[in-house]
Amino acid sequence: MTALALGVDLGGTNVRAAVVDRDTGALAASYKEPLRDRAPGKVVEVIRHAVEQAAAAAGTTLAVCGRVGVGVAGQVLGTTGVVLNSPNLGWRDVGFGALLEEALGIPVLLANDLAVAAWGERRFGAARQIDDVILVFVGSGVGSGLILGGRLHGGASGVAGEFGHVKVRPLRPATTVRRCGCGELSCLEAYVSGVNVAARVREDLQAGVSTGIRELVGGDLARVSASQVEQAHGQGDAYARDLWEENGELLGTATANYVTVLNPARLILGGGVLLGCPRLEAIVRRHIDGKVLRAAHRELTVERAFLGDDAGVIGAAVLE
Repeated sequence: MTALALGVDLGGTNVRAAVVDRDTGALAASYKEPLRDRAPGKVVEVIRHAVEQAAAAAGTTLAVCGRVGVGVAGQVLGTTGVVLNSPNLGWRDVGFGALLEEALGIPVLLANDLAVAAWGERRFGAARQIDDVILVFVGSGVGSGLILGGRLHGGASGVAGEFGHVKVRPLRPATTVRRCGCGELSCLEAYVSGVNVAARVREDLQAGVSTGIRELVGGDLARVSASQVEQAHGQGDAYARDLWEENGELLGTATANYVTVLNPARLILGGGVLLGCPRLEAIVRRHIDGKVLRAAHRELTVERAFLGDDAGVIGAAVLE
């Protein structure tokens, strides 16, 4: 009999639940629902509905699956189920795991969304059976997951791998420093994430910078995204080229330092911004290749994420 497991990917805008084959990672069924209210109690209701729908579609029940793993876009305090900080959800110090367990009536394992994505890639994707892995994702935010010695590594308080919040700029002069959604200054995410790239480009356009991005969005600044920077770069736009060189150096150097310190066998790159912008990805890879300690580079392979949008629900379902 196939052993089925429940996984949930909780982002800032949607909940996705899936029933997963524990042995193969194949999805038996999945269900996606938007978040219209991010209050913890309302999110619990959405997750309960989503997992019930996914379980019914797979011909099983929550009780048969036995537990549910949840990857949340935020900092999670170890195994306590407490979300310390989730800018996308607007949460701080929320005991979400306990709330969800009470509503579902089965045990809940809660972890950072990129940590569970890394575990999914380790079990069934681009890092299968590799014991030392760093996964770096750049999408609307920036994050990473760590597999060290064959185990998901959370650190002393469960927040190891918060790569988007390493500091990448001096705090002086203050005019060059950007504030991150976490509330701190000079985080990597404040510069290279999709949300913050778009915000910076809009600011520069409003300040009168000369770039073809304005024409690409038809003058509608609300349409600005990383994809227009990528497109403008391909058209030889000087502003876009400079921005991608700057961001590629920041991200590539930070990633190279990460690899130098932890010496993984595999680095996995993913996320909609990084994989959707090949010119940016090429710059990032160039800086990684040039700046990783040579001894750490000897055993390193760099791969793109394999499981795509399924990594979160698969990793959550088989979380240990």
